[in-house]
Amino acid sequence: TGWQQQLPELHQDAQSLHQYPLASSAPALRLSQGDEGEGETCSICFEPWTTSGEHRLSTLRCGHLFGYTCIARWVKGQGQGARCPQCNKKTKRTDIILLYARKLRALDNTEQESMKRSLEQEHSLRRKAELESAQCRLQLQVMTDECGELHKQLQELKTLMAQPGCGPSQSSAASLSGLFQRQDSTQVGHYVFSKAVLVSQVGGCRVLSYCEPLSCLLASQPSPHTSLVPGCGVKKVSTLNLKACQYIPIHVKQIRGLAFNRQADSLLLSAALDNTIKLTSLMTNTVVQTYNTGKPVWSCCWCLDNNNYVYAGLSNGSVLVYDTRDTSTHVQELQPLRSRCPVASLSYVPRAASSSFPCGGLIAGSLDGGCFWEQVDGTTYRPHMLPLETGGCTDIQVQPESRHCLVTYRPGRSKPSLRCVLMELNRTPQQDAAQEPSCSCYPVQTFSAGSSCKLLTKNAVFRSPAGEGSTLVCAGDEATNSIMVWDAGSGSLIQKLSADLPVLDICPFEVNQGSYLASLTEKMLKIYKWE
Repeated sequence: TGWQQQLPELHQDAQSLHQYPLASSAPALRLSQGDEGEGETCSICFEPWTTSGEHRLSTLRCGHLFGYTCIARWVKGQGQGARCPQCNKKTKRTDIILLYARKLRALDNTEQESMKRSLEQEHSLRRKAELESAQCRLQLQVMTDECGELHKQLQELKTLMAQPGCGPSQSSAASLSGLFQRQDSTQVGHYVFSKAVLVSQVGGCRVLSYCEPLSCLLASQPSPHTSLVPGCGVKKVSTLNLKACQYIPIHVKQIRGLAFNRQADSLLLSAALDNTIKLTSLMTNTVVQTYNTGKPVWSCCWCLDNNNYVYAGLSNGSVLVYDTRDTSTHVQELQPLRSRCPVASLSYVPRAASSSFPCGGLIAGSLDGGCFWEQVDGTTYRPHMLPLETGGCTDIQVQPESRHCLVTYRPGRSKPSLRCVLMELNRTPQQDAAQEPSCSCYPVQTFSAGSSCKLLTKNAVFRSPAGEGSTLVCAGDEATNSIMVWDAGSGSLIQKLSADLPVLDICPFEVNQGSYLASLTEKMLKIYKWE
């Protein structure tokens, strides 16, 4: 009948209706599978690559991934003008590299990188705030000292005005004028060249120190009579008449460190490359004690909290602790926390209970950075790595009263000039009983010198002879053979002193109520007086 005749047509329409959903769902299925298998299929044949066999994972120089047979066939088919199927960069058969990976999957770390950048910005802002805080504290200290001086002058004026028969007359006005003139004269000052003293005609001088009880400077030098007395020693230079007076032989090889303690016993501690540190009495000009370190010694210092202990910085990065009451060997060895660079400088920070940094301990400086060894008790030391630049630190000097240290960095690619960075020592309070307080330092001022630093020179940071709590920073400039003197509070350059040769060491000292600055070159000792 009629419906039987239409049955084949209906059947054909039903088949066509079934084909449309299948055709529309196939791309969606392939897309879904492609999303799930992204990074696991060859972009040429859309089949998964394998970890072995002909269709194993491979790449081109541009970094795109394919199955080996597919990309090899592709490059071979295009011949000399072969290009990457994805980025269209030129390629050749020898550029195909097999990769050994079971499964590749790209990890989305966008949020992590964003958080890292935010953290770095926060750290940068924190360092900037800490720098501003340290500078403000330094300025506050200077202003407090100035305020104290003005208060003292005010009391003197009140006393003067209260004297019988003294009123607001010309005499009191003259006294007031005289006080302020004296204040102005103390605020303004500079170093003036006083005398040059020849220490060694052949050169070889290295370090400098000052003996206050005997009022003499000690400069290291090779023996002036090598045939009779070989080795190295120190030359005494009297600061009373500024004349070289005597040579004292001490070591076999070059002396790298000289130090005195706070006692008026004129006992000189010296360190040398002959694997020894020695104690020399300047009263008798003889060596009274020798300690064999087993390694060349680059630096030394006394413990300013206990004069029975001395320190020796070795060429392997260790610091040996010696008790002068034990003449046999060292009592402790402080091992380096990082690399074994020679300890180029040692400075002791004495305890100060009333300071914001009350700790006492040893600051050891090397090319790799610096470490503060906090002295917990007589034989226990706790290390604190200081946040210094690595690879360029040549010297660390300490100003004990203000709790500052001066770090010297040699020129590098990014910073082509010698830099002296004044840093403030600080201590983080103890958060809980289990956590130990940490010691660190923050930069306050940065001073730039010349572009040359071939020698491991020693610089200086000390109280200004002008008083009023100000601090001076002195550093040698090899490029101009001079000494640069800065004011630490303002960061301004006060003056530049000519030295004729590269300055190796700088030593401030006082004698006969006068303030002086001594600079040591390879042959000469130059003295400058503060006026």
